[in-house]
Amino acid sequence: MGAKLGIVGLPNVGKSTLFNALTHGKAQVAPYPFTTTDRNVGVAQVEDPRLTLLAQIVPQDQLIPTSIEFVDIAGLVRGAHEGEGLGNQFLSHIFAVDALLHVVRCFDDPNIPHVMGSVDPLRDLEVVNTELLLKDLEIVERRLEKDQKLAKSGDKHAQALVEKLKVWKHTLEQGVLLRKLPSTATDHPRAFGIELLTSKPAIYVANVDEPSLNAPPASVESLAQTAGQEQAGLIVLCAKLEAELAELDPTDRAAMMKELGLSESALPLVVRRGYQLLSLITFFTTASKILQAWTVSRGTKAPQAAGAIHTDFERHFIRAEVISVDQLIACGTEAQARAKGLLRVEGRDYVVQDGDVIHFRVSP
Repeated sequence: MGAKLGIVGLPNVGKSTLFNALTHGKAQVAPYPFTTTDRNVGVAQVEDPRLTLLAQIVPQDQLIPTSIEFVDIAGLVRGAHEGEGLGNQFLSHIFAVDALLHVVRCFDDPNIPHVMGSVDPLRDLEVVNTELLLKDLEIVERRLEKDQKLAKSGDKHAQALVEKLKVWKHTLEQGVLLRKLPSTATDHPRAFGIELLTSKPAIYVANVDEPSLNAPPASVESLAQTAGQEQAGLIVLCAKLEAELAELDPTDRAAMMKELGLSESALPLVVRRGYQLLSLITFFTTASKILQAWTVSRGTKAPQAAGAIHTDFERHFIRAEVISVDQLIACGTEAQARAKGLLRVEGRDYVVQDGDVIHFRVSP
């Protein structure tokens, strides 16, 4: 599994419609709040042109692309951090995802009432972010009270954590999302075993109506500016149109997209932005006549990449034979690549690169 993205936002903004478009799912869609009362989970295969080209030159009995999981989470309302609406359920589900797809309503439709009475994207964005922030503050204050006692007893881990908790508490009290803080893998909340909602990377999805795709309203530009300030990405799409496109066969879909002037559908765009946001890369394996794509974090070393296939592979890792996908495709066959000496032998310290084709050698 490549990553888990949680689709969040107020009720009636198009979350389930987008979920259906991305996963070919069947989540219920209706013009009233809390149509989604429990999460919907769906998996989408990640289309990768490199895998398609590899399939033409690598003999295989099975072709397995990598995938990405989407979680459609019940709508959030003001006061969710205190349990309003479906708040506690919403927040429990969002803790489990790697990043947020935050859908913001930028369309007006009298048949779909807005939960707050009017369409105001920046206000809606602030409502959701504030609820996440307040929940984080509650968690940080609770942990601070607990770990200060441990820190006073001389616990080194607790002492380091308390210093971080104080920084996070001050940041949240200033109304600042934690993802705006510079952090590394060693000082991120996750490194201390803590999941904080505003530390998760986010992509804002401006859900517009079809005519606005070619002429986005001013609110979209405002969202773009806010996204930049908050270190979040921005995607502009029409979820209703994307759901309709997802129902078509590939030929009809391509024809309709050409007619509408769309170069790609939402899924590859969301996947690409999600991979960039989470710093993910893809490598390929060809063992046992199975051509398969795998997703790992950028910076992953060869033994840990082998562990993504099976935990035993990491423990028994010996070496990796590596060639870039571009080199292998250019050679035409693996035999020709070997003859040209292009397969490199790499050890435990090798950092896997995006597009590597790898044979892992492990001990029995």
